[in-house]
This record gives sequence, structure tokens and C-alpha cells, in this order.
Amino acid sequence: MSIKQKRWFNMPRCARIKSPDSVYHIMVRSISDTLLYKSCKDKDKYLGLIKKYQGIFLFKVYAYCIMDTHAHIIIDAAGADISKIMQSINQCYAQYFNLKYKRRGHLFQDRFKSKIIYDDRYLITLSSYIHNNPSDMEQYKNDLKSYKYSSLSIYLGLRKDEFNILDTDFILEQFSRDKIVARHHYSKFVQSSNGDEPAYDTEFKHEKAEYRSERKVLIRNAKPIDVINFVAKYTKQNRSQINIKHIKSCIEFKSISALLMRGVCDMKQKDICKEMGNITQSHASRLCLNGLDLVNKKNEYKNIIYDFIKAKAC
Repeated sequence: MSIKQKRWFNMPRCARIKSPDSVYHIMVRSISDTLLYKSCKDKDKYLGLIKKYQGIFLFKVYAYCIMDTHAHIIIDAAGADISKIMQSINQCYAQYFNLKYKRRGHLFQDRFKSKIIYDDRYLITLSSYIHNNPSDMEQYKNDLKSYKYSSLSIYLGLRKDEFNILDTDFILEQFSRDKIVARHHYSKFVQSSNGDEPAYDTEFKHEKAEYRSERKVLIRNAKPIDVINFVAKYTKQNRSQINIKHIKSCIEFKSISALLMRGVCDMKQKDICKEMGNITQSHASRLCLNGLDLVNKKNEYKNIIYDFIKAKAC
């Protein structure tokens, strides 16, 4: 290898362009010729992981298409760090995939690719490009809506969002406030697309009715002490017990606190460990996932995340 080649291989990777209030076009691809998703169960697993981490990081998904070797997703980070979102999803999926297929090593091709979407016109055209991805397969070339692992059929109201991860209103409302009319126009728009990835200057005519963005960006600057005080009051626990280990009665208090620190304080696992009495990162991860389970399954906690956000806004 020449000196010039060595220098190229040793060059640091370019910093990812990102901002907390951005919407992103995300693309993930498998390394080499490896299939990224070998079965429908693998695709279901990946969508399930999107749902799992959506509960933690509170981001939105506007469109997706999961193919065998790659996937496209439009994610509204809503104030979260897109790198943390995708690293969490992809790391968990790689662990699942390697264990299931008894393999080792990297699964994804380098880092995930991300491009910031700067305006609604590009967003809509990009969603059409993503929904046209299955057209490369002969059986779906003239029947895009039948491809199960694209969000198109959900947009058109032909099937339910099984994983409850998709926000279709943000795009559909730019075609019409009437959902049936919007679906009709969007279907025609997707059909008229040529399947090429759009350029940023792509022409698009908006509806005459003025559209006002309903996006909400969460300010994730809460302090850990704010979380601890709020959750302690909510769960009727003594806040000082956050640092005491092996108290079963405090599991829910600690779990929901860990979940909020991860999602609303934008903290890393290692930082949560310090706040909770130097617990291990695996313990912090389990607490976070348990907190997510509590929020999803217990009525008394189903609104706690947004109650905290409202309390911080006051």
C-alpha cells in the first residue's frame, strides 16, 4: 500500500451534518452482498426496534420502505440526536441478526447515511421516491401498494399501521385537509413519479389552501434533578432513594426516571449510571426499557412523559 493510500485510510470520517430540529432522510445498507433482512420476521424485527426507540426518543416517522439489502426512512428527530436514535436501532438489530444467523462482524455498510430535508416540497417528493422503491421487483412494478414493508398502503388507508410508528398526517395534509381527497391526490402523485431520487430543486405545486406545519420540536434541556423531583412526586417516592440499590418499591420510580433522562434530558447511558448511584450501563439500559414498558402498559403512567414536558414549559 502506498503512502498516499495509507493517508487516505487513516483520514478521520467527516462529521455528520445534523441539528436537533431537523427532518432526515435516513438510509441503511448491508455490508458487501449480505442481505440485511433475510425474512419477513427480520423486517418485522427492524420495524419493532423503530417502535421501541421511538418510545424512548419521541421522534416521528413520516415514511419508510424496508427492502432486502437496504432501508429508507424519513425521521423527524423532534429535538433528539439522530445519531443516538439510529445507533440504538442498528446496534440492537445487528446483535439480533448475528445471533440468529450465527455470524460475526459488521452488518451495516459504514455509518448510516442521513440527509437533512430542508422544505416540505422536497419532503413530499422524497416520500414518493421511497414508496417507489419496490418498483424494481417485477411483482410490484405496477402494484406498489401491495408491498407490505413500505408505508404506502398505510398512507392510502389500505391497511393499519401494525407497529403504530407512522405519522401520515404531516404529508397528507399538504394535499388536502380532507383525508380521502388527500389519499387520492397522494396516490396519483406517487404513480406519476419516475422513481428517481429527487433533487432539492424539484418542482411541486402546493394545494391552494394554506398549509401550516404542525411539527413540534421538544427542547431536551431538562436537568436530571428536574426529572427525579417530578417522578418522585408522581410516584409518591422519596427522591433520595434514587441512589439506593436493591429497593423493590422504587423500581418504577427509577425506571421512569431513567426513561425520561434518556429521552428528555438527552443523556447517555453512562451519565444515567452516575445519577443513579454508579450502576452499570446494562442496569441503566434495563431500567430504561422497563420504564418504557410501564408507560405503555400502566394507565397511571401513560401520560407521564408529556406531563413532564408540560410542567417544564410552565
